[in-house]
Amino acid sequence: MKLTESLAFKNVKGRPAGSLALIILTAIMAASIVVGTVTVTSLRTGLNALEARLGADIMVVPASATSKKNFENIVLQGSMGYFYMDRSYYDKVAEHEGIEKMSPQLFLASASAGCCSVPLQIIGYDPDTDFTVSPWIRKSAGGDPGLYDVVVGNDLSVFVGDSITFYNVECNVVAKLDKTGTDLDTAVYTNMETIKKLIASSIELGMNDFKDIDPDRVISCILIKTAADRPVDEVLNDLNLHVRRTKSFKTKDMISGVSDSLMGVSGIIGALMCAVWVLGLVILFLAFTLSVNERRKEFAVLRITGASRRKISGTVVSEALIITLAGGISGIAAGLLIILPFNALIEESMGLPFLLPEPWVTAVLCIAAAAVSAAAGAFASAYSAHRISRIDAGLTLRGDN
Repeated sequence: MKLTESLAFKNVKGRPAGSLALIILTAIMAASIVVGTVTVTSLRTGLNALEARLGADIMVVPASATSKKNFENIVLQGSMGYFYMDRSYYDKVAEHEGIEKMSPQLFLASASAGCCSVPLQIIGYDPDTDFTVSPWIRKSAGGDPGLYDVVVGNDLSVFVGDSITFYNVECNVVAKLDKTGTDLDTAVYTNMETIKKLIASSIELGMNDFKDIDPDRVISCILIKTAADRPVDEVLNDLNLHVRRTKSFKTKDMISGVSDSLMGVSGIIGALMCAVWVLGLVILFLAFTLSVNERRKEFAVLRITGASRRKISGTVVSEALIITLAGGISGIAAGLLIILPFNALIEESMGLPFLLPEPWVTAVLCIAAAAVSAAAGAFASAYSAHRISRIDAGLTLRGDN
């Protein structure tokens, strides 16, 4: 086996142009696996994180909010924006049956002016009634934020112990959340009292266009968990029928749009990967077949000098493995250099939740890509190896002469 490996390596080195072309082709194939599978996995991981953090069955918003262009991104992914309804709607919703838990949230978009450290979405929640964000905020902060305390998203360049200013109000960063792959990674969470102070300050500064808003009398949305014995659709229809000037949504229906987009993107990526691999395998098969046919005399000489059929076929397969492994490793490295540093740009361009998988998952995907690349080389060269091992050395050399 050592002779076969040594000969195979020398053969690869002896034909640098052809070997390099096949290495590049294999690298493209391997890169397509890494980029494609990591992208699809990241989209699915981001969607799972979004579902886990939404945590409500129904969301109630003012009817006027649905006309906003980025409405779903505001309520689902924490994109910048705000809308308000009178707090009395909270009591009206609470009168209806089939509700196990409900909690309000209040939105505020900070300005990109001297009054604020950075422009971002601020989300106020009620720690006493909340059942959606409190668990993971308490996990990160060790408790509920106090007055002027904030919990920041993972992508913000501030850390625990830092101060951050909104509308000339200085707030303390008490925790930093895990990454979600959505705009929530650049959002800020705080309690209701703090966000009311921020809204009041923004009104005093004349920085927003809701001068008639009383922070103590408004909310942005109501999150609802329905009772186990009541169908979600029944509660939803009841709210839409009887609570006027509001619109209620099933959160799963809202996420389904994101899920459909994810499936569409996944399908396109899968189709492109299949196309690259089918074309690549055909080219590899033809390249190895032509290469072996051109070297019939070389292999005939090896047969006459005592090389067994097994050693000759092993040499061909070993050459293919050397080339495809070199190409596979190069392609994996290139794929990682594409997707890891630019994951934020990919997320922004797709407009979908995008959360890179755990490092061990990425490592498994890379190992699988290398294995598949090597297998592709072995498969593409197997036919040529079989044919060349069956040559009649005497006839081949006489024919050449």
